[in-house]
Amino acid sequence: MNLDAIKNVVVVGAGTMGNGIAHTFAQHGYTTTMVDVKQEYLDRAIQTIGGNLDRQVKKGALSAEDKSSTLAHLHTSTSIIEACKTADFVIEAATENQQLKSMLFHTMDENCPPDVIIATNTSSISITEIAAFTKRPGNIIGMHFFNPVPMMKLCEIICGIATTEETFAITEELAQKIGKTTVCVQDYPGFISNRILMPMINEAIYCVMENIASVEDIDTVMKLGMNHPMGPLTLADFIGLDTCLAIMEVLHEGLGDSKYRPCPLLRKMVAAGYLGKKAGRGFYKY
Repeated sequence: MNLDAIKNVVVVGAGTMGNGIAHTFAQHGYTTTMVDVKQEYLDRAIQTIGGNLDRQVKKGALSAEDKSSTLAHLHTSTSIIEACKTADFVIEAATENQQLKSMLFHTMDENCPPDVIIATNTSSISITEIAAFTKRPGNIIGMHFFNPVPMMKLCEIICGIATTEETFAITEELAQKIGKTTVCVQDYPGFISNRILMPMINEAIYCVMENIASVEDIDTVMKLGMNHPMGPLTLADFIGLDTCLAIMEVLHEGLGDSKYRPCPLLRKMVAAGYLGKKAGRGFYKY
């Protein structure tokens, strides 16, 4: 497989990250198929992409012709098996759940052409462990995008223990072709971004639990004192508190240090269904 041979990109998962990844590849001229279990999820994703494209056009970042071209490059499917048969490159962007990802990677491995690279957008799960569920561990790699994908420049490229140099080189160049700045990261829990970010968010939640300051004041300290564009509790709501908890659990289990223990308040809010913006309630109400 070489970069020029990649024409058809399959994105497995049509949620926030999946539709953002599909949007970005389609905008850069790749025939892009989003796959999810229900057509209603795919229809919602196409609607979201359309709205995001409209905003780009309104800001002058995109022409009306570019919008039409992007939408023309987008396709949907509820069959992962059929989509994988003609894929040149696959990116999995499903829920952050190792059991689900293992099942998906087994299916993708069985149905993709043998030389196809299969990337995962996981934000914390071991690439080496995911690759072990396939017969092509050398072709498995992490490709961690950031939300909102069409706007955020960074892409962490994560190599598992078996990932080949060729797989890394093709994936890095592909990410750069769609406008991303890449960093090379080794396969450790949380990679770089979440190993640093999530403990900060977790500590902010401890500050709420211990009644040190209000949610608003904690966010204000980080915005005005540390020049962060968004406070950690607002960011947690935006990411999803369930995702934050899942990443903290991976860090705690994988690194075995008590400093990564998820805050009890975070666990309690997830149990209550206060998952952040997507649920209408987290640290703030939406």
